[in-house]
Amino acid sequence: MSASPGSASPEAASPGDGTPAGSGFSVLSEDFAADPYRSFAWLREQAPVHHEPAIDSYFLSRYRDVKRVLTDHEAFSTETLQVRAEPVMRGPVLAQMTGVEHTAKRKIVVRGFTGGALEDQTRVIHANAAELIEPFLDRGRLDLVNNFGKPFAVYVTLDVLGLDKKDWRQVAAWHSGVAEFITSIVLTPERRRHCLDCAEQLEAYLVPVIEQRRRHPGEDLISQLCTAEFDGIAMSNREITALIINVLAAATEPADKTLALLFKHLIDHPEQMAHVRQDLTLLPAAIAETLRYTPPVQLIPRQAERDAVFDGTTVPAGATVFCMIGAANRDPEAFTAPDTFDIHRPDLGTARSFTAAAQHLAFGTGLHQCVGTAFARAQIETVSAMLLPLLDQVRYSPGFHYRETGLYTRGPASLSLDFVPPRSKSSAVTATGSDTGH
Repeated sequence: MSASPGSASPEAASPGDGTPAGSGFSVLSEDFAADPYRSFAWLREQAPVHHEPAIDSYFLSRYRDVKRVLTDHEAFSTETLQVRAEPVMRGPVLAQMTGVEHTAKRKIVVRGFTGGALEDQTRVIHANAAELIEPFLDRGRLDLVNNFGKPFAVYVTLDVLGLDKKDWRQVAAWHSGVAEFITSIVLTPERRRHCLDCAEQLEAYLVPVIEQRRRHPGEDLISQLCTAEFDGIAMSNREITALIINVLAAATEPADKTLALLFKHLIDHPEQMAHVRQDLTLLPAAIAETLRYTPPVQLIPRQAERDAVFDGTTVPAGATVFCMIGAANRDPEAFTAPDTFDIHRPDLGTARSFTAAAQHLAFGTGLHQCVGTAFARAQIETVSAMLLPLLDQVRYSPGFHYRETGLYTRGPASLSLDFVPPRSKSSAVTATGSDTGH
């Protein structure tokens, strides 16, 4: 999102191909932004504790090191989020909290994404997807990212929160500024001001809604936050605003990127596409492998609370540590043939791939695993099960050039696809997407 646009596919180069040697390598370079996957093997083998002097931060690429940081909450805190997230979240986010406060507030949010609430949301997901895909079915062409994925992720999240979908473009624009602030490694003063302005306007939009839901609560997630109590006291407008923006980021960021990446990988592996088309129960495995192979969240920051040694290198207390999720998920110590996309791989553990016990690290792990995991799974499974039968013989549009963007979060800039239009558009939309097991 904040990096220079690249032009390479994750499979465009074999591991190590073209990777720099010596002291010239930088995670902040345009070469790395163009295709980080080329450099992951070199980083793991030659520079597993890579220091970026320009931002005085350390980048860890080995699976075992990343897992250690994400699970040792005393040695590696989320204190860095006070600077990286709190200014635009308008208050502390869940990942900054610990102890009783974290347990209580996380439970309130997670309750809005599980059980009966998730069943209701699955129906909302299907209805939104049907509405958005319908205009494109006769054309036989759509950009899965910009025509569908991005608006879909925001539509569904607004429905869950109970916000008016007619405001989706404005909310998406504000959210884009918030996300830019959180995911930028380096921000110019002008961009920083823009991001803070977006956050302030989003807060101003949300506060009247929060006050209205306090007086007249409904079934939506904002109402649940307004009526919930922590330590016997209702949460303040500021606390609720921060949690709403937290949910907005957690529910929208992974969904559109993962959906597009899933279709990209299945188109690139037609035999695996055929297997999934023949047996939709393979969809969870295909999504889990997409999350492992090309995780939408590439970096997770932590702060070292005391000196820590990795592979003989000391990371000093107070330093920012970036966990490189994409590199860790391609570590041969964790996965066999890790640079191969394989939905049938035996070491993925599909059943636990959307839990805190997941082998891949796409949603983080441990105490601060992403709160939107179950919701993201419902979104991607429901929509992909609906789209696969509709997009018959799906393929890249003629002349389409694949390009990914983003350093912190990463996904396709666009995904222009051609397909054979269904013979009966309305019945096709109605009939599909309801057999995903939700």
